[in-house]
Amino acid sequence: MKKKQVLSADEYVDGIKSGDRFILSRAITLIESNKAEHRQLAQEILTKCQDNSQTSFRVGITGSPGVGKSTFIEKLGSNLIERGHRIAVLTIDPSSQVTKGSILGDKTRMNILSASENAFVRPSPSSGTLGGVARNTRETIILCEAAGYDMVFVETVGVGQSEIAVHYMTDLFLLLLLPGAGDELQGIKKGVVEMADLLIVNKSDGDREKLAELTRRSYVNALRLFPLKNKDNRPDVYTCSAISGKGVPDVIDALEAYTKQTDVIHHKRLKQDKYWLRQSIESALIASFFDQPSLQEELAKEEKCIMEGKTSPFLAAERLLKLFAKGSK
Repeated sequence: MKKKQVLSADEYVDGIKSGDRFILSRAITLIESNKAEHRQLAQEILTKCQDNSQTSFRVGITGSPGVGKSTFIEKLGSNLIERGHRIAVLTIDPSSQVTKGSILGDKTRMNILSASENAFVRPSPSSGTLGGVARNTRETIILCEAAGYDMVFVETVGVGQSEIAVHYMTDLFLLLLLPGAGDELQGIKKGVVEMADLLIVNKSDGDREKLAELTRRSYVNALRLFPLKNKDNRPDVYTCSAISGKGVPDVIDALEAYTKQTDVIHHKRLKQDKYWLRQSIESALIASFFDQPSLQEELAKEEKCIMEGKTSPFLAAERLLKLFAKGSK
């Protein structure tokens, strides 16, 4: 087997900016790697790309399992490409606890989009992080922007804690819904609806078309009880069918209109930077704690004491954090 050629940071950057999807994929693999030498090279690539990267419009897409996210994204992406856009899709897959790799492999469920020269589809394992959000998705977005993709979609695994993280890395948060009012309205977490900038009732076709319209009206009425978003604007609610394509042009018009709200997007990204600053500090502190061999010895002792009923998890954590603070001085 031919050994993979080792590239320099500049070669990676040149390949990314020229639109080489293979080089882009390799660079993302470096970002996802836990090896120190890979992370160092990845950070060098990111720095060079971030200095000259284009600004894309970032869309987070969520919805309960079975709502048709992948089919919707493929239809939406294909229509956007016809309008002259270049699309990147980052799908956050659940991780295998054995291999730590992606389970679903959403790329195989977007065959048409994956084959397009103006699209890039990348499934990423969640690697066990909170809510199934891939640790390095924000860095991957930077590379996709540098590669010239002007619209980046981030698909989550479903309604859960991952929505919070995706909400803080995208310009517009889109909630995909199934036809069916009443009980379903109660079943969707209120917090997810509050975060949404755009709500789409999917699978509005055949016998479900009337039901989808009833669902749309139910959400329009329910949203009147929510606090206003963006001064005097409430989230729009549309119906569409990802299979037939009916209603998809209306969704695209809504997305393109939102891209023109530059002040709103700028303010949102400033808030996101503050959020990720704190998240980065938290992640660095956790990594620093677990990288200290002496603390790991103490951790093992405290765990044994907990199992023997000699202490509580809270007291053990307090003692370990005091040791960590002393070692950091």
